[in-house]
Amino acid sequence: MDGTTIVAIISATAAISGIILGWLGRSRTVRRDTAEEASRDALLRSDVEYIKRGVDDLRIEQKVQGQKFDALAERVTRVEESAKQAHRRIDRIESEGRN
Repeated sequence: MDGTTIVAIISATAAISGIILGWLGRSRTVRRDTAEEASRDALLRSDVEYIKRGVDDLRIEQKVQGQKFDALAERVTRVEESAKQAHRRIDRIESEGRN
């Protein structure tokens, strides 16, 4: 074997090993990226679930506040009716006192 053949064999071996090492590095990077993406996806899903639970809690609280408001509005209506009747009785007593 002469020097050019040895250089050609070494060059081919270096090229093939470079291709293999590059491929292995790329596949490792792809696996790592996939794992990181899955982790980010899981974190995002848990954050969305947390937000959903918060929205559900707010809806329940809003519903309770609406019920309290309705009850209070009903009580105010009754008090207004009672005050109106009391004023009628007072007016009647005053008119009887004048006569």
